[in-house]
Amino acid sequence: MTLKVGITGGIGSGKSVICQVFKLLGAPVFEADTWAKKLVNSHPKIKNGLIDCYGPDIYSPNGTIDRKKLAGIIFTDSTEMQKVNGLIHPVVRQEFMTWADQRDSPYVIHEAAILFESGFYKMMDYTIVVTAPENMRIDRVVQRDGSTFEAVKERINKQWNDEQKLKLASLEIKNDNKTLLIPQIIEIDKQLKEHGKIW
Repeated sequence: MTLKVGITGGIGSGKSVICQVFKLLGAPVFEADTWAKKLVNSHPKIKNGLIDCYGPDIYSPNGTIDRKKLAGIIFTDSTEMQKVNGLIHPVVRQEFMTWADQRDSPYVIHEAAILFESGFYKMMDYTIVVTAPENMRIDRVVQRDGSTFEAVKERINKQWNDEQKLKLASLEIKNDNKTLLIPQIIEIDKQLKEHGKIW
């Protein structure tokens, strides 16, 4: 049986980099946010739902979602955000389950920004939270995206904090520039491949 391992972490925690290392170790990685972006443009259930809610103009003439327009709706109103998530999450969840069943691997990784908030963690065998000090996370995102300190701080405040996530998580990976990162990942990979479990 292929184990399902969920990985999450706040913005700037470095979860994408960690998933790249897992990939190098041979683990298939399902990037939920990437799949969601793809499905929003291709899945009839999502497309019809968004058009019903916001009209045909939510898609541009070439059939792709108007990201600016959608962001303007969901980032200013949490009710609309829940409505959109309610359309997208069940489809992504189904895609992941189908994808995971087709992988011939001791374990697969499900990378998601809102693994716990969406309740999707309940479908995982294990969950890992990537943590890093907040000031470090803000610096990383400012350098990466050219965002302002205030904008990043606002995004962090909208996400669950590490303490909330760690209460539900199986494991923590520290990406704080003090704890060696690669040995943490290699040890988890080894446990999953050799023993079929994390400790």
